[in-house]
Amino acid sequence: MTRTSCHHLLCASLIGTLFAVVSPFARAQWTQPTAEELSMTAQPEVPGAAAVYLFREETTEDDLHMFSTYVRLKVLTEKGKEYSNVELNYASVALGGSSSITDIQGRTIHPDGTIIPFTGKPYEKLVEKTHGVKVMSKVFTLPDVEVGSIIEYRYKFRLDDNYFSAPDWYIQSDLYTRKAHYQWKPTNHELITNDDRGQLTSGIAWTPILPSGTELKHREIPRLGFEQGRNIFDLDVHDVPPAPSEEYMPPIASFTYRVLFYYTPYRTGEEYWKSEGKHWAKLRDKFIGPDSGVKTAVNGLTAPSDSQEQKLRKLYAAVMLLENSDYTREHSSAEEKSEGFKEAHTTDDILARKRGSSEQLTELFVAMARAAGMKAYVMTVTNRDRSMFLKSYPSFAQFNDYVAIVNVDGKEQFFDPGSRFCPYQHLAWKHTSASGVRQTDGGSEISETSREPYTYSRTQRIADLSIDEHSAVTGTIKINYIGDPALHWRQQSLSGDATSLERELHDSVTQLLPQGMEVKVTSIEKLADYEQPLTVNFAVNGTLGSFTGKRILLPGDVFESNSRNTFPHEKREIPVYFSYPHMMQDAVRVKFPASLNIESFPTSEKIPFQNFAVYSMTTTSTSTSVLVQRNYSLSEIIYMAKEYPELRSFYSKMETKDQESVVLTTAPVHAAKAVPAGN
Repeated sequence: MTRTSCHHLLCASLIGTLFAVVSPFARAQWTQPTAEELSMTAQPEVPGAAAVYLFREETTEDDLHMFSTYVRLKVLTEKGKEYSNVELNYASVALGGSSSITDIQGRTIHPDGTIIPFTGKPYEKLVEKTHGVKVMSKVFTLPDVEVGSIIEYRYKFRLDDNYFSAPDWYIQSDLYTRKAHYQWKPTNHELITNDDRGQLTSGIAWTPILPSGTELKHREIPRLGFEQGRNIFDLDVHDVPPAPSEEYMPPIASFTYRVLFYYTPYRTGEEYWKSEGKHWAKLRDKFIGPDSGVKTAVNGLTAPSDSQEQKLRKLYAAVMLLENSDYTREHSSAEEKSEGFKEAHTTDDILARKRGSSEQLTELFVAMARAAGMKAYVMTVTNRDRSMFLKSYPSFAQFNDYVAIVNVDGKEQFFDPGSRFCPYQHLAWKHTSASGVRQTDGGSEISETSREPYTYSRTQRIADLSIDEHSAVTGTIKINYIGDPALHWRQQSLSGDATSLERELHDSVTQLLPQGMEVKVTSIEKLADYEQPLTVNFAVNGTLGSFTGKRILLPGDVFESNSRNTFPHEKREIPVYFSYPHMMQDAVRVKFPASLNIESFPTSEKIPFQNFAVYSMTTTSTSTSVLVQRNYSLSEIIYMAKEYPELRSFYSKMETKDQESVVLTTAPVHAAKAVPAGN
């Protein structure tokens, strides 16, 4: 199987993450616990589990614009007591569709049957605030929870009266579920307005990913006279295992058991993507233009003698200089009004503001490219850090971000002007190899973005250290971040100040080095120059290795001294998923006084993993120094479960090699006896 087919196989088996809020089913009575539930201390199917869902119930009632949820949970360990802290998210949306949490009730039942009702008042906290959306959370804690307690709570999640939302039933969670019931009562009206084009939704469809033998049931309750019948959907599940939790997984929400409902006027998914995609593309063209303001700006930024490549580089740099409000702060409508700005309807409005969201800046870049005489398009994609695209689920809600496609000298290229500090002609890793819908001449199509080679994202770690007879060490460390590692730290710098960035860089290196090493950031170079490597310099001192009599044992690669087993589990059920292809290049030089001699050092070795990864270590020495160079390259991001044993073996060999030591001694060592360790 080729790597490309593996990628498509994974995408076909995983589904996109959607924002879902579930809500409790208000019952007239609490459930009386059984003797077995009160006395249980474990769930045999999940040994050591912190807690288990005894029962979950979720009901959606369209007529009431309400979701209801009811939860019964058994606490099995001290860690399980954390489930007594409940946070329920809801959103306020500027364009409509706001929600609220109401009717919160709860109680705790001790193993002896004692009942402690929840009488407190939930408090609210801000979770996230982005353009037009404010996500809040109602937080409460069930009282007096101890190991063995059963906790119960229920609440209602309400939508605005003018807003409908088909439910998403997420069956699998981080806990084992003994039983659960889901129900949806769609609106009585068979036809409802779907969008601003006045189309009518006449059908309900769903995408099910369910355990074997589980069936979604549909029934219709007849109505009297001329009234239409009432559709009801029910799902009962039992003994649902917790969602997988393994190292390097694809986005967890992309492949758990679920049922995703949606209203649709379309008979097939192909019809949906063709029609809705074309409508989306037209709306984007209406916003993009370009209009007179963008055309004038492009004429001022470029010269007639510039090549298309030269023009586009200038335009990209100009967009990167604008404020990306997704990385700074949202500007309220009142604030924009006070500055003389009305609601943004075109890219001219974004240019006039000199700021915009990631999506708006991407559209502005596309407008500028068009104004410069190039064919340019916008593409909406899934963010691979959150989800994977599922074509069988016809919903634009799967898409998170925009990227740009520009035809430069007859060849289409991808750009990511909405990702602050992303280099020209590159994509942030979360947008590479990502599926989505792109504009075409006169329409749209489902497509996939390009991928980056493993040589693009590199981390170069260079240590130049001096050690004395007592294993005291001083020296410097220099780290070059290139590609996605540099993008990470540059974007991280936008979330705080210079002090917080230094602290985070300091901590990232400290956790790599052996204990006893003190680290200080001495300089950060080219932080804002996104086309160049980001270089961070550190000063280090302390003790290195262990001193035993006449010998000093030093780690061969100080940057890997604290590394752990990457894949400790012998078996694997789901694919291994790395964020992006990358290289790690280490060079560690340790200088020592003439009173010390090299007794042994790691052998040079090269370890390949098919054509997908390679690791090498080489060691050279002089009479007063030893140099260890380590190189690791990973060219693919997805490895299917059947490839796991070989992948795990490769990592095991690499990590074993990383732990080999350089041994220095105060005793004279004849040159012929100073041999690599293991020989």
